[in-house]
Amino acid sequence: MKRIEWLGTSLNTVRDFPQDARLMIGQELQLVQAGFMPTDFKPMPTVGAGAYEIRVREGNQYRVIYVAKFSDYVYVLHAFIKKTPKTAKPDLDTAKSQYATLLKRKKS
Repeated sequence: MKRIEWLGTSLNTVRDFPQDARLMIGQELQLVQAGFMPTDFKPMPTVGAGAYEIRVREGNQYRVIYVAKFSDYVYVLHAFIKKTPKTAKPDLDTAKSQYATLLKRKKS
């Protein structure tokens, strides 16, 4: 089972989500750690190759963007509450930036 590495403020953001949303996100991430796809997800090619968004609808809409294509870890790039029908540009930019930083780190 892969370990999880939380990048940026993603862990603190998820910790601020309500308990039910945190539980659901935890269950979805356990599936990913075991090599399965989450039950409700969307590919996020605009973030980067192999990036996906876990979607949790528990009152509000909670999102976690991650990448699991590497053999060592599941990297959580960004977590946020989705407030508009389309993912907000600042959220996409944060996830892209975290992904770019991760790729640079893995090359060195």
